[in-house]
Amino acid sequence: MAQRGRQRTNPDPSATHSTAVSTLLFAPVDDDDYDTMSSLSLHDDSRSTPLQLSSTIGSTHSPYIHPTHQATASTSTFNVGGQSTGVVSVVNTPTAGSTPTSTPTPTTPGTPRTTASRKPSSLRHSSTVVPAESITSSIKRRTSSPSAKEGKYPLKPPQRPRTTPRLPHSDDPPAPATALYWSRAPIHGVLPMRSFRAHTVTLVDHVAWLFGGCDDKGCWKDVYCFDTDTMYWSHPDTLGDVPPPCRAHTATLVDRKIVIFGGGQGPVYYDSTYIFDTTTRSWFCPLFPHAQFPPQNPESNLELQSPALQSQNPPERPLHPAPRRAHTAVFYNGKIYIFGGGNGLTALNDLWTLDVSRLDPTSQSTYSYGGSSFGGSGASGGLRWSLVETQGEPPVPRGYHTANLVGNVMIVVGGSDGRECFSDVWCLNLDTLIWTRLNLPLSHRRLSHTSTQVGSCLFIVGGHDGGAYRDEVVLFNLVNLQYEPRTVKGKPPSARGYHATILADSRLFVFGGFNGHDVFDDVHVLDLAGAAYLPQVMSFRVDV
Repeated sequence: MAQRGRQRTNPDPSATHSTAVSTLLFAPVDDDDYDTMSSLSLHDDSRSTPLQLSSTIGSTHSPYIHPTHQATASTSTFNVGGQSTGVVSVVNTPTAGSTPTSTPTPTTPGTPRTTASRKPSSLRHSSTVVPAESITSSIKRRTSSPSAKEGKYPLKPPQRPRTTPRLPHSDDPPAPATALYWSRAPIHGVLPMRSFRAHTVTLVDHVAWLFGGCDDKGCWKDVYCFDTDTMYWSHPDTLGDVPPPCRAHTATLVDRKIVIFGGGQGPVYYDSTYIFDTTTRSWFCPLFPHAQFPPQNPESNLELQSPALQSQNPPERPLHPAPRRAHTAVFYNGKIYIFGGGNGLTALNDLWTLDVSRLDPTSQSTYSYGGSSFGGSGASGGLRWSLVETQGEPPVPRGYHTANLVGNVMIVVGGSDGRECFSDVWCLNLDTLIWTRLNLPLSHRRLSHTSTQVGSCLFIVGGHDGGAYRDEVVLFNLVNLQYEPRTVKGKPPSARGYHATILADSRLFVFGGFNGHDVFDDVHVLDLAGAAYLPQVMSFRVDV
């Protein structure tokens, strides 16, 4: 049988913590070294003291309560070692109606700079605008995060070029050519000047577009490109309404455009939408009205109306998703389905759709409600938000789960509500809008993992199981809806979560991640080969 050698890698340090769920999920330190926040993820923002898992199930502390609302919030921080720093030159590039400035200012990625802010939103949490120094005397805030002023675009930092890829070594032990095989990617080109955690990677043709994420120095808003054929990194310039630094957002591909929703940095949670055109490399920010509810007749009074009239005037309800991060998004029939996440106070399990079927930057925003449409002001690009009513028992609120679209079914795996790490698997039929929970004889608790469809299997990589970060690959069979074992050769990435995974040319690419101590900037490749495809069922459907 054909043989192939392993690639020698410089192993990254891995850390597994047997840590209490409620302690880990309530991690008050975020992207900036001294920013405070509340999070719904294990090891999301700080290292925590190891405790027994069972001792925290009855904890009364909510992992979503910001230090403003809970005086017992911890103020510990995490330090990520081994990160390289480089000199960054920033120049203010003019936008429409602005005056350019030409003097570059050398800084390092962690040097305080003026933070770019989101556009005003009446839906944003009021707690996000409270100055940090007024929250508590024990909480410190950095003056800014690694971003330029709003409306200004920083130049690329001095690059870290590598002209020759580091190829595998011939002295590595051989492995069958048909086996699933891990190796570290022989990357070269203009290497990123930062590490990646809670970022997104979107594949367009053979190029992976990486946006946002954070490291030990803060959140970022730059874009990197990775060619999956040549393993070459590049750092393109972008134009337009560049988003502020962001992490734990979603990125959905729609006709060669990447739709970014939600996310945040520090204690700030976003509810805004940005669209990145990969062809023109330009950003566009749709504008939506700030009205919270559909227009009502001021002379009408629901309490005095007949049932027939009340049905024509449904009760008030929100017209736009609340700010959130750690949610998921899938694209189906011209709509992006947004599920779950956390808003800083609680986990969520609501379902929204963003209609992108008529994406046009010159059109006006529109909302649907009760079968009617309500127009708004501002250029929305033809986008329209709708709150979706589902049937059946829905999953409990959660974030840092995964969602995959398989046919017309959205499959949700794992996640956390801030206290517990879930092992359940849910299916939502997007045509009937009925939720179904799968009965599994064997399950795996996971959050901050990735789930990638390869034929009739979901490849679940890494994540946290409530006690430690994991490095294994778990396969979920979409035909019998059960987990199944599969042998993987080579040297896997060190245990981690908050990474990103894509499928390209029969290979899974894993970018970055976080293990509770270190934020990674590496790229690992899982060659799927015959072991992944030969056992596949090519024609199937998920019946739930």
